[in-house]
Amino acid sequence: MNTAFEIAVFEGDGIGPEITAPTVDLLRQLAARSPDYELNFHSVPAGAAHYAKTGESLPSDSLAVARDADAILLSAMGLPDIRYDDGTEIAPQIELRKRFGLFAGVRPVRVLPGGITPLKLPEGQGIDFVLIRESTEGLFHTQGTGEVTKDEARETMLITRDVSEKLFRFAFDLAAQRKKQGRGKGRVTCVDKANVFRAFAFFREIFDAEAARHPDLSADHAYVDAMALWMVQKPWEFDVLVTENMFGDILSDLGAGLMGGLGLAPSADIGLDNAVFQPCHGSAPDIAGQGKANPYAMILSAAMMLEWLGTRNGVEAMRADGERLARAVDVQIASDTMLTVDLGGTARTDEAASAVGAALFDGA
Repeated sequence: MNTAFEIAVFEGDGIGPEITAPTVDLLRQLAARSPDYELNFHSVPAGAAHYAKTGESLPSDSLAVARDADAILLSAMGLPDIRYDDGTEIAPQIELRKRFGLFAGVRPVRVLPGGITPLKLPEGQGIDFVLIRESTEGLFHTQGTGEVTKDEARETMLITRDVSEKLFRFAFDLAAQRKKQGRGKGRVTCVDKANVFRAFAFFREIFDAEAARHPDLSADHAYVDAMALWMVQKPWEFDVLVTENMFGDILSDLGAGLMGGLGLAPSADIGLDNAVFQPCHGSAPDIAGQGKANPYAMILSAAMMLEWLGTRNGVEAMRADGERLARAVDVQIASDTMLTVDLGGTARTDEAASAVGAALFDGA
């Protein structure tokens, strides 16, 4: 039975359109070859450039299309020289997180044995863990509304039981899924600063209550400063890490660094009813239109979208296509001839994306 899925597409700013077009093309080709699902794409405006033209960063019509979609594919957003009147960044992706309650920011960190990484890994050793960042509250709670006077500034961190319970439930479910797939150890680590902040002691207490419901999985804790150290010293030991919004924002960039850079870092922000899939990197307006943009993080985010939709809706072919798409990117990352400029190579955006398509479809 063919199942149709509606995908809202935000092409973004800067290099956003350049990496979105080939990604959507790959998704169209995968769907066209499958008798089990189809994908219908709906391009909707948002972002800094749109704000500069219209005074709106996320139009209500775009929000409505995104809300009704089965998934949201969002490219790089924001431009450094276009900001709100208060000086804050134009980031519709953060507004989507808050509007749709996308509490689970999923940031995979994966390096195949022998793959690109600034670390000197033991021979035959790879990295495969997932950082889950709470994405709706924490220290981002007062984004754009913090108190600023002549002599001081204040921001408020918010951690609620409702969101934390959903976050930890998601983390343990993901750990169970990874263990079943043979990808993880069934271990969840709560990353906090409970030795200093009462809010994080509260956070940890809720984590421990959820951990008690999963005797088949292991659970432990780590302070965020220690985790930053261990992610460099022994990243292969971890499975699922779960943390507050700001800590997750910082550690996810460290995770991207372990993989060789933001150009290889996909992400998802997932709630109970909606999900956004986007690359972790910015819009890089300095190279926009030059064919130098790395499309791999965008393509890997699309692969995450297929896996999520397939798992959520019981469409195994779709989930499998997501895995195939990610493997096709792995082939290019392992190739000296298909590294983009940010990875030390010379491959252009279209060449890298075409090579992914060749790995997917040649001989298929």
